[in-house]
Amino acid sequence: MTDRHSDRPAPSRKPTRARRKFPVLAGLALLVPLLVGGCASDQPSVFKNSATAAVSGDAARIPWDYKLVEGTVGDLIGSDMTILPDNALLPNDGNYATGDKIWTLQYMSADMTTNDSGRSEVKLSAWTPIKSYAKESSAKADIAELKVSLKTTVPLVGVYKTSYQGKTRNFAVLTLPSGNQIKQPIDDERYNQLKSLKKVPILVEEVHDFADYDSAYAKFRGWA
Repeated sequence: MTDRHSDRPAPSRKPTRARRKFPVLAGLALLVPLLVGGCASDQPSVFKNSATAAVSGDAARIPWDYKLVEGTVGDLIGSDMTILPDNALLPNDGNYATGDKIWTLQYMSADMTTNDSGRSEVKLSAWTPIKSYAKESSAKADIAELKVSLKTTVPLVGVYKTSYQGKTRNFAVLTLPSGNQIKQPIDDERYNQLKSLKKVPILVEEVHDFADYDSAYAKFRGWA
């Protein structure tokens, strides 16, 4: 991934896209990696089989989301700069001047705990800026590699029906590549399609760790 504002020397051998490492901004605490199981898909995946990285107790911190935000350079403080309107502090790696329009890459992490039944509870962090760009095109190129959409096949735990006050609802329970189980509401047609299956194709979004591309978390994004 290109970074016109980084003064780190280029590696002697250019990594492939699927194993590219992203530069870490000095002094910034990034995500604690969570390595998750490999997707059973015809498309390449960076997932590896490994235990989760513990944060505290049974909790694990995972990369959750990224976004691009347009801002304005505010005060210059030594080698750092504030980004308006939130006055977030970032290294001024691009030698920007006060008033310059820039783009920032921001991340959100999540602390996830899993109970004995496999149900996950998620606590999201605040958005934190980690990198600046002079051009929106460079920012979009980076986020396209950090959030990757693909099709994969996962185990189907099962489908079931619930009834309440005369109304019936259908649900499917899936096991994601991370090992976490999720419940998705489904209609009668999909219930009949899934009830005899053991595995199902779905769409997932791999959210990669900014500091370590091979660390990622998969989120359900729909039925394939």
